[in-house]
Amino acid sequence: MNVGTLCQRNVVTVSPTDELSVAARLMRERHVGCLVVVEASGGGARPVGMLTDRDIVGAIIARETESGQLQVGDVMTRNPVSVLESESLSTALRQMRAIGVRRLPVVGRRGELTGLLSLDDVLDTLVSELQDVVGAIQNERRIEGEQRR
Repeated sequence: MNVGTLCQRNVVTVSPTDELSVAARLMRERHVGCLVVVEASGGGARPVGMLTDRDIVGAIIARETESGQLQVGDVMTRNPVSVLESESLSTALRQMRAIGVRRLPVVGRRGELTGLLSLDDVLDTLVSELQDVVGAIQNERRIEGEQRR
């Protein structure tokens, strides 16, 4: 299974020059905890950073700073590790584990943003596959029981 089949394609993005308060409102309106920060390039939008709700809390509350004084680029995590949409899920999970993140931008061959892979997406898929395994076991037992009657 590759990353491109699992990732969310409708990614919420912002620019490094957007005000942090605008990004925070966007997170609330779209019910997301993370935004991919992008810049335009010849092949589409290229991820240059990640902004999480934790980044915003740390920037505003911990520093006691007004949100209107900050831009996304001031607090985002720069140069995010990304994964090619053609990569395997196991490769993406190893990357996530190595750098300690829950989300990875998914990119195409030219580095353009094509999606976002989160551990939530992975868990949803694994749960669905495990339900199929359990269903197969239960059906095997049921069928075997019916045949013995």
